[in-house]
Amino acid sequence: MCGIALLVSGIRIGLSSLNLDSISSSSKSHLVFSVDDLKAALQRRGPDSLGTMKLLLPLHSNSSNSTNYRVSSFNEESHVLDKGSDMPESFAEFVFLGATLQLRGVSPVCQPLMDSSRNVLVYNGEIFGGIEVGIDKNDTESLMQSLGNCCSCRSQEHRTTCDFNGQAKGSIVDVLSVIKGPWAISYWQESSKTLWFGRDAFGRRSLLVHWPTMEDPRFLLSSVSPTSSRLQDSSFEVENGSSGIKFWEELSCGIYSMSVDVKKSDGSFHSEIKKHEWTNAMLKELIEWERVSIEPKPAELNFSHSRTSSAELDINSSSSVLAQNVLTALRESMLRRISLYNIYQALKETVPVAVLFSGGLDSMIIAALLDQCLDPNYEIDLLNVSFDGESAPDRISAKTGLKELRRVAPLRRWRLVHIDADLSKLTWETKRVLSLINPANTYMDLNIGIALWLAARGEGWICKESNNETDEDKRVNYTSRARILLVGSGADEQCAGYGRHKTKYRHDSWLGLHKEMKLDMQRIWKRNLGRDDRCIADSGKEARFPFLDEDIIRTLLDIPLWEVADLDQPSGKGDKKILREVAHMLGLHNAAILPKRAIQFGSRIARESNRKNFGSNRAANQASAGSVVINVQSYFS
Repeated sequence: MCGIALLVSGIRIGLSSLNLDSISSSSKSHLVFSVDDLKAALQRRGPDSLGTMKLLLPLHSNSSNSTNYRVSSFNEESHVLDKGSDMPESFAEFVFLGATLQLRGVSPVCQPLMDSSRNVLVYNGEIFGGIEVGIDKNDTESLMQSLGNCCSCRSQEHRTTCDFNGQAKGSIVDVLSVIKGPWAISYWQESSKTLWFGRDAFGRRSLLVHWPTMEDPRFLLSSVSPTSSRLQDSSFEVENGSSGIKFWEELSCGIYSMSVDVKKSDGSFHSEIKKHEWTNAMLKELIEWERVSIEPKPAELNFSHSRTSSAELDINSSSSVLAQNVLTALRESMLRRISLYNIYQALKETVPVAVLFSGGLDSMIIAALLDQCLDPNYEIDLLNVSFDGESAPDRISAKTGLKELRRVAPLRRWRLVHIDADLSKLTWETKRVLSLINPANTYMDLNIGIALWLAARGEGWICKESNNETDEDKRVNYTSRARILLVGSGADEQCAGYGRHKTKYRHDSWLGLHKEMKLDMQRIWKRNLGRDDRCIADSGKEARFPFLDEDIIRTLLDIPLWEVADLDQPSGKGDKKILREVAHMLGLHNAAILPKRAIQFGSRIARESNRKNFGSNRAANQASAGSVVINVQSYFS
């Protein structure tokens, strides 16, 4: 979709059941965000539509139907309520904002949605399974219908036996627990006067939260950090949390509820926010991330080593079965994400889908599978970012990878988009990305964020069809119009692709490796996905992650760890071993032996950043530059 936001005021909200870290009120007193700020943050993403809906709960009403609604479009004057406003004590206010990037269905859909029961929904996500979505339907409308059929039971211990209006109905938690795909949501259930909100179990869609404080008692949710209209340019680092002052934090994955009641003792609205357990047993297993087999027996390890030592995988041998299972699951994951009936039929772009492309193992597998699943009439854009022209490692591997893709898929029209950048000339762009990565605030976050943001914009050059692709006279400016961007996130976490995985294996063997990989998967929402989603969505693109499909996660967990990775082998051979076998099956023999290289290093933005901010790569390494918090004033001086 595109993005959502919510502002709640006039309610005394309790947070004791969430076991949150202590919230420092004084550290947030400098920041104020209005409804207009939230609108502006969503509008700059370039949605097809952006709407608001205001819900008012009068405190004193004898009517059983006491919720009043006022609806306004983005262009109409809207009521802005901030912490400095004199808000009447007679009502509570909910302001829902929904920005829609239409990618599904045959008819345009504008959010927020309100049904005949006066329930309100804003949804930023995709439904790839769990809830039936018709070929010509939009997933937000389908979800609205499913949620509207839920009972209004407030109990966290609800089961489907709960009876509502004489019919057995599931709960809100039941419905959200079965969705396959990325999502973030805010939903008002009128019958129970309850707000439901949350994000999917792996955090594939960003959702930031501002918990109420003494200085600012409002509750806010937003897909992206807005720019406060009350801050001057001199306060830029305060706005982005770079001086230790933060307004937003990543909402932990899960489903939350806030039921609104009137406290008789003081006649005011009160609510307690509760977090609910997932009710889908399979999903709970994936969250726990427990592998069936972790430590091999000597005979099993010897057999695995013998396979890793061979030059190529014998696809006719029984040893290929596990890799074939992964390949099948990946192909199905790709189909779910790019099937044309799932793409908004009003889109007529020549290139509906693009790939974040380094020419490395993960992006080559994605590109090859995309070719197998996408209508052959469509072109495929391969987006490659470089801060060192044609000399960056990722640019070199991308050009080599393009040749290999043309060999295995000669009928496809591939388009390598060269996106060149000079960090010293990206002042405005860097400030924009600083706002997007917030609350992340390290140099590594910024470097990755800039590279992703530039890739998502898709502005670069391509080579005209010719026999000599290095002929600079053949360069033509080009901007990718693809709205869907496929990204390889999750492959390294699940298949032991990071250097720290090898270090952990050497020190603590297989069990230590498993624990490190589990930690990576359980924190990927906070370290990676929220930041990446915000940077990509800022250009009106939607990131989709084939390696983070629920069935892919299940398939990889069912494989013994020593078959997923063999870290006794050198880099480019034993790390992500199972994916290297998949690459061989796809005919990607060159890509199958490439070592891991992160985007900040492959594009060489980290080198340029280290020189700019630390003087040299050596000084940056000594200072552990990647984890250093950005000093905004010195960065732009």
